[in-house]
Amino acid sequence: MDEVVRTWRATESPLDLTLTPSDSSWVNHQPFAPNDSDFPSPSASLLVVDDGESNRDLLSRRLDRQGFHVEVAENGRQALQMIRHQKFDLILLDLIMPEMNGYQVLEAIKADKELNSIPVIMVSALDEIDSVVRCIEMGAEDYLQKPFNQVILNAKISASLERKRFRDRERAFMLKLQTEQKKLQIEQRKLEIEQQTSEKLLLNILPKAIADRLKKGEHTIADSFPEVTVLFSDLVGFTELSTTIEPCQLVEKLNQIFLAFDKLTEKHQLEKIKTIGDAYMLVGGLPTPRPDHVEAVANMALEMLTTINKINQKANAHFQIRIGFHTGPVVAGIIGKNKFNYDLWGDTVNIASRMESQGLSGHVQVSEATYQRLKDKFVFERRGPIEIKGKGTMVTYLLHRKQ
Repeated sequence: MDEVVRTWRATESPLDLTLTPSDSSWVNHQPFAPNDSDFPSPSASLLVVDDGESNRDLLSRRLDRQGFHVEVAENGRQALQMIRHQKFDLILLDLIMPEMNGYQVLEAIKADKELNSIPVIMVSALDEIDSVVRCIEMGAEDYLQKPFNQVILNAKISASLERKRFRDRERAFMLKLQTEQKKLQIEQRKLEIEQQTSEKLLLNILPKAIADRLKKGEHTIADSFPEVTVLFSDLVGFTELSTTIEPCQLVEKLNQIFLAFDKLTEKHQLEKIKTIGDAYMLVGGLPTPRPDHVEAVANMALEMLTTINKINQKANAHFQIRIGFHTGPVVAGIIGKNKFNYDLWGDTVNIASRMESQGLSGHVQVSEATYQRLKDKFVFERRGPIEIKGKGTMVTYLLHRKQ
């Protein structure tokens, strides 16, 4: 409080001079004409609030001659109504008024977030330090005691308007900064969404471990795996079915089946490699090796049979499926530049394909190598030596169920 008083005293006292009884209580005459440079740029809009008509007229005429746009209000309520509908750069507010005094008007202005940035200079004939301090603490820009001289009026209006211009520029800068930050956040969010979409698309065609390696900059990806289990499935008679139904119906039915298989692949933590027509290919044990890959693929195969039966019952359809899988070494890697494809190569892939193509409808056929790894956990039926294209005679087994 002492600091506020000292500041006000230093501003007021030395310049409070040349007062004459005949002058208005608002502004006294000076022995010299004020220089135009004593005022700020006369482009500001000012509001004079006083219940005394002579005070309003005298002050408004003086300010008007300086080039300011001046409006007057005869009481606090009228002032608030004008402030809410017009733009003012500065308010000269009398403290002692009937109905609604200057304290109440000041409080209403500072409580309104749309108005509280307007600087207010309080004007009063009261020579009370408590009144000065109270007004400053309530948010007044400055305080003038009646009667006051023209020099003080000029100086305080100039200082108040200059501070307002500085605050306006600061607010405009902060608003621009916030707008730019918001734009940047929006662009960053768009980029994140694009990256997420791109990554999702990448993960739709590549295993996550392989996609991560590509993002890190690897260009040629090829790995050898000593033992994996490769599965093929094929819908029996689907080619003939495709000639009897509309293309959209064909795709819809095939999509229904493959979506169900995709869910099973995810459930058993296997890797879908690709679909070719109505054939579905997956593998267990890569790109991340796992010791139970043979058992996981066997469980998957049995659930594929169950899924086809459920789809038939629900859609009143008659789909039949052949499934075959084999266990052995493969080479896996990325082929293509613009359209990536993760694929497998090796004799294991060929044998797995033969297990399916030369199997039986509605059954799962496996090789001897796969049977040896699963015979203690699943129930099999020995099919006997059969002729496998490109491989000669092989002993195969039909997988029935878990033990």
